Amino acid sequence: MDDVEAIIAYHERTKHHPHRYAAGPGGLDWANQPDPFRRFEGAPLVRLPLIVEDKTPPYRLLYERGAVPAASLTTESLSRFLECSLAISAWKSYGASRWALRVNPSSGNLHPTEGYVILGGQVREVKGPGVYHYRPREHALERRCRFTAEQWGLLTASFPAGSFLVGLSSVHWREAWKYGERAFRYCNHDVGHAVGALRMAAAMLGWQLVVLEGLPDEDVAVLLGLNREEDFAEAVPEEPDLIAVVCPAAAAGSFRRGLPGGAARGVAEADWTGKANRLSVKHKEWAAIEAATQATRKPATEGPECHIHVASGDVLADDLGREGPSARQIVLQRRSGVAFDGTTGISAEAFYRMMERLVPGSDDPGVPWDCLGWSPRVHLLLFVHLVEGLPPGLYVLTRDAGQMQRLREAMKKDFAWARPEACPQALPLYLLVETDCRRPAAQVSLGQDIAGDSAFSLGMVADFERSLGELGGWFYRRLFWEAGLVGHVLYLEAEAARLRGTGIGAYFDDAVHDMLGLEGRAFQSLYHFTVGGAVEDPRLTTEEPYPRDEWKH
Repeated sequence: MDDVEAIIAYHERTKHHPHRYAAGPGGLDWANQPDPFRRFEGAPLVRLPLIVEDKTPPYRLLYERGAVPAASLTTESLSRFLECSLAISAWKSYGASRWALRVNPSSGNLHPTEGYVILGGQVREVKGPGVYHYRPREHALERRCRFTAEQWGLLTASFPAGSFLVGLSSVHWREAWKYGERAFRYCNHDVGHAVGALRMAAAMLGWQLVVLEGLPDEDVAVLLGLNREEDFAEAVPEEPDLIAVVCPAAAAGSFRRGLPGGAARGVAEADWTGKANRLSVKHKEWAAIEAATQATRKPATEGPECHIHVASGDVLADDLGREGPSARQIVLQRRSGVAFDGTTGISAEAFYRMMERLVPGSDDPGVPWDCLGWSPRVHLLLFVHLVEGLPPGLYVLTRDAGQMQRLREAMKKDFAWARPEACPQALPLYLLVETDCRRPAAQVSLGQDIAGDSAFSLGMVADFERSLGELGGWFYRRLFWEAGLVGHVLYLEAEAARLRGTGIGAYFDDAVHDMLGLEGRAFQSLYHFTVGGAVEDPRLTTEEPYPRDEWKH
C-alpha cells in the first residue's frame, strides 16, 4: 500500500456515520489526562516581558498591505508576537476545576501544538543563536540548543535581513486521549489555527510569515530537536509539523520556501540541553494514528518561490490611530462559543466582509493566505440561517475560481448556482437552494444544535483526491492546515462582528457529501464551523492570563 492509499484508508476509517462513530477511547480516564504544558527539564529559561500598553494597530488594518510599519526584533516585540499567537489568553474556573484558554484555538482545548523559535543574536536578552521552546504557562523561552553565528548565517542566508524562524510540532496523544483515532485530523486542524495565529500576530508588528514548504519533516525534526530520542526517553514524543520564516513585511525580494542543503546538520551537531517532561503516567498507542503519521511524512521538495508583496507608497502610519478594536484586543478576547441563542443574526455587509477575508487575491493572496505555498484547495458549503438581506438556504463559496466548474459538475444538477443580490462582484458566492436549513445543519454536525442555532454555519470541502494524487500523501496534513486557517480567520472575524465562532470537528462526513450529491472521493468534507450569538455560562469565573505584577508598563 502506497502513502496515498494508506492515508485514504485512514480517512475512510475515521469517518463518523449515524450507525458507527470513529473508534475512540470509550471513556475518559481523567486521572491520566495529558499535561497541556510541555517543558524541558534542565533547559535555561528566559522570561519574556509582559507589556500592558497596547500599541497594536486596529484589527481591520491587519489585512491592508503596508498599513503597519515593521517593528524591530527586540525582546518586547518577540514577547508581543508570542503573546498574540501561542500564549494563554485567560484562566477559567468552575468549582474546584481550573483550566487555561489560549490565543490559538484547539479541539477540546487540549492543545497538542507546541511552538518554537530559532533566533540569531538579534535579541540581546535571549542568548542566541539557538533553538528555543516556548512555554505559554510562564510566557517564557527555554533554550534547547545553542549554535554558532556561522550556522545561523547558513540557515538564513536566503532570507531578508532581520529574519528569524518559528516552528510547530504536535503531541498526538493529547488529542487521542479524548478523541481516539480521529485525533490525527484534529491535531492538523490545530496546526492550521496556530499558523493563522502566528501570521496575524506577525501582521500586528509589520512582519511577514512564510511557511517553508520545501522542508522535509526530517529536517523540521532536526531543527527542533524532535529526533533526539534521548531527550524524550520517558516522554511522549512530538511530531514535526513545519518551520516558517518571519521577516519585515516591507523587505523586498524573493526566496525559495526552503533552506540550503545541509543547513540542518550543523544544528543537529550543536549543544543541546533539556529533557522533555512526562505528560501522563501512561498513554495508549493508536495504530491508525501511527499509520497516518507515517503515510503523511513529507519528503524534501523544491519549495515554491515566495515573493514578498510590498505595498506601494509610504506606510500608512496615520491609520494606526483610527478607531476600532485593536488587533491585540480581538485575538485575546477570542473564545469558542459553547451554545448559541438561535436569534442573533448578522448583516449582509458583515457577512460579505467575512467571506471576502476567506478568498485569497489572484495576484497578491493577502493576509493570512500569503503564508501558504499553494493555491486554495478548500471550499465552503454554507448553511445561512440569519443573515439580514439573504434568504436562508444552502450556499457555496468557491475559494479558487479555477475550481468552480469542477465543483459544480460534481454537485447535484438541480442546484441553482444563483448570485445573491448585492453580493460583491468579485466574491464567488452562490445560492444552491433556498430553504430553512437549520435542522439539516445540526443533523450533519452529529446533531449539535450549535450548528443550527447560529447566524450561519458551514462545512469545508476539499479538493481531495486530485490534491493527494498530484502531490502525495503528505499533502493530507496541508488540507487540514488550510481548513484550520479558514477557521481561524472566521474566529477573529466573528469577534470583530461582536459574535462568536466555534470549530466543529465532529460531523457525519458522508452525509455532507450526500447533501451535495458528491460521489467518490474527489471532494471530501474536512471541518465544520459556526458563527452566532453566544449564550454565556454565568457559572464560569474568568481570571487574567498572567499575574499582574509581572506586566511591564
